[in-house]
Amino acid sequence: MCELVIRLSSGKEIPINEDTLAIIYKYIRSEFMLESLARDLGLENWEEAYEFIKKLPSWIAWTPSSFFEYTKRKICSEEVKE
Repeated sequence: MCELVIRLSSGKEIPINEDTLAIIYKYIRSEFMLESLARDLGLENWEEAYEFIKKLPSWIAWTPSSFFEYTKRKICSEEVKE
């Protein structure tokens, strides 16, 4: 199974799944600080959270959760064909 992952320079990998999406949505749609984002994602500090946000593709942040799994399956099936 294909998994979408954000790799940070520290070597940490954050998988993009339903739980991570909920945290991302909370960060984007409210007054959520980078320190809180780091805590919820299990990162060391706000710098890692900032790097995560910079590397996160914008389509993931703005895709509704109900449509995310469909989009992920489509991307994964295209990777297999290549």
